[in-house]
Amino acid sequence: MSLLTKSVDVPAFARTQLALLDIELQSEINETSGLISGTSPASLQRAGLAVTNLVVSSQRTGLGGRTVIELAPDAATSGTGELPEHGVRTGDIVLVSEQPAGSAKKREVKDLERKGARGVVIRIKRDAIAVAVDEDKEDAASFGGRVWLVKLADDVTYRRMKQTMERLGDMTESEYSTFTRVLFGLTSPSPVPADLARDSEYGEGKIEWFDPTLNDSQKDAIRFALASREIALIHGPPGTGKTHTLIELILQMIQRGLRVLVCGPSNISVDNIVERLSPHKVPIVRLGHPARLLPSVLNHSLDVLTQTSEAGIIVKDVRSEMDAKQASIKKTRNGRERKAIYADLKELRKEYRERERRCVGTLVGGSKVVLATLHGAGGNQLRGEKFDVVIIDEASQALEAQCWVPLLSASKAVCAGDHLQLPPTVKSTNSKTKPKAAKEGDEQEKDGAIIKGASLETTLFDRLLKLHGSSIKRMLTTQYRMHEKIMRFPSDELYESRLVAADAVKERLLRELPYEVQDTEDTSEPVIFIDTQGGDYSEKNEEEEDREGKDGKGGAKKGSIRSLFGESKSNIMEAALVRQHVKKLVEAGVRSEDIAVVTPYNAQLGLLAPLKEAFPGIELGSVDGFQGREKEVVIVSLVRSNTEGEVGFLSEKRRLNVAMTRPKRSLVVVGDSETVRSPRPGPHHVGISRSSFLTTYTRGSKFLNNWMDWLENNADLRYVDAASIEA
Repeated sequence: MSLLTKSVDVPAFARTQLALLDIELQSEINETSGLISGTSPASLQRAGLAVTNLVVSSQRTGLGGRTVIELAPDAATSGTGELPEHGVRTGDIVLVSEQPAGSAKKREVKDLERKGARGVVIRIKRDAIAVAVDEDKEDAASFGGRVWLVKLADDVTYRRMKQTMERLGDMTESEYSTFTRVLFGLTSPSPVPADLARDSEYGEGKIEWFDPTLNDSQKDAIRFALASREIALIHGPPGTGKTHTLIELILQMIQRGLRVLVCGPSNISVDNIVERLSPHKVPIVRLGHPARLLPSVLNHSLDVLTQTSEAGIIVKDVRSEMDAKQASIKKTRNGRERKAIYADLKELRKEYRERERRCVGTLVGGSKVVLATLHGAGGNQLRGEKFDVVIIDEASQALEAQCWVPLLSASKAVCAGDHLQLPPTVKSTNSKTKPKAAKEGDEQEKDGAIIKGASLETTLFDRLLKLHGSSIKRMLTTQYRMHEKIMRFPSDELYESRLVAADAVKERLLRELPYEVQDTEDTSEPVIFIDTQGGDYSEKNEEEEDREGKDGKGGAKKGSIRSLFGESKSNIMEAALVRQHVKKLVEAGVRSEDIAVVTPYNAQLGLLAPLKEAFPGIELGSVDGFQGREKEVVIVSLVRSNTEGEVGFLSEKRRLNVAMTRPKRSLVVVGDSETVRSPRPGPHHVGISRSSFLTTYTRGSKFLNNWMDWLENNADLRYVDAASIEA
């Protein structure tokens, strides 16, 4: 039975999303512009937003006729020939330009963009970054000296979301499909039989499983998704085989003659599905910039498929000619000749694209399964195409406006995700600029007002669950990642104690890795808590660590590391403890590539960076960036240690949930239980009553307190003597 607690006015929803998206895009552009123009390259690199001291080492023609430049460390500044630690990732939109001198003051972004080349990062190695540059900036190879690479805001995604919301807002009520009406609570979802295992169409023996080893909760979720008429949510807690379940669901839908569009918020989420579908020999088409796709899925990309069509040989000839032109660029230093070559390249590319275009309509129109990112589904290739079902993976990490890009082309949706892990990153959450909200009692349509209390952090998955209740959801309950003890706390606190560890993982330890590892106290315990309470492990604000950020008056200069890290926190003694534990694990035989260190604070990552040199292969990352990942052993540095008991965003249980569910065999938590358990009033709380203080400072931290209790009672608890820590 549907709850239908409150239906949503569609025009007001669209108007609200447009207002919030405008603020979000502006926040991202302002942040990028301000940092690039007002911050030194070295500081940007420390913040994970740039890579400095590079040279163009090679140039070639990539897929789709795009120019690819490879950037390597400048030998004059790099002793190892390897890239420094950085935060650039495959798929990022970047700017490559001549690197300003260290003494250069303010660099205007427009000036940098005019002289530089925008592009997409397609591959990252230890010693090089490959970038597919935009067509109008192909003279990037003419950089004669040192260059740097900076991450930029991606406005294409916002344009697609904005167009979709405008289209939704312009619809009349008579144009709403039953599907759309259900998604906004104007109609209840069609009922699904309570016991699908006995239903004539989806019962035992009625479905021929492609993978008969699926567990009962996976089979139940698939039956439910097949039987649902409009919407089904598949709730996949960490390690429960969500993607595995979706593969079976897609194969079942194809067998029933349905046309399926599969989407995700990132290229990697879509490529993972393509990789797992490939062995089933299903004819699929992967849309998207080939520069952003994993090499293993390129054979299914539209660019490659067009080359294997009848026009493929001619296309190949054109591409060979383009490569020859690219090579000739290096041989000439004459400006006029170079300009003529670029003009020829432009014409060749036009011909190349025209031949590709002839194949696209046939390939996409005739495909039963199309895969794309959410915003990629709004491209020209799918204009006018209709699908029976849209499957959205990682739906709880996607903005709702992004989900609507493919949803408008379907009559049913299956959304998979985990709303108890982190939502999509929203940079404007703390922005002082707020859209105009509707006043109490006002009609939502009047005065262009928006829906009160709306936030981009509320995902489609969240909203539908609140709107229709658990009747539209099925949860996967067997997890294949974690030791049973690592799983226990998140299962009890967040997943109704319903998670069960599969037999293959429930008792496995580090000492049982498939290579020789010594049996030590560190390799025989699944959960270790190194409690720093009572020691001298105080946190520091990042500006206290960064002399560059001082303006001479004790304040932080604009463009300093303080502003880059958002007043991030670090804890040097915790970093030393982490290093000490990593060293003991490696000495016991654990390979460094099986170890990850995660922390909620970017400033702490800066302190931990030397671990990469000492233990090649170890992975360092923020908790947010490690969502969806896993390692044999994960060390979590909580950082916070202060006399006031202030924990900041450690009180966000979804962030902690991500941190504690990444490891397979060993979870090591380093932190100050005294700080995170019970806040204490400090000098700046004078005049605040104890009850008021607790109401203010412990709100949302019950989960954190419960975790500390659980760790003290169930983990291998260790207290540390500061004198024993290696420098």
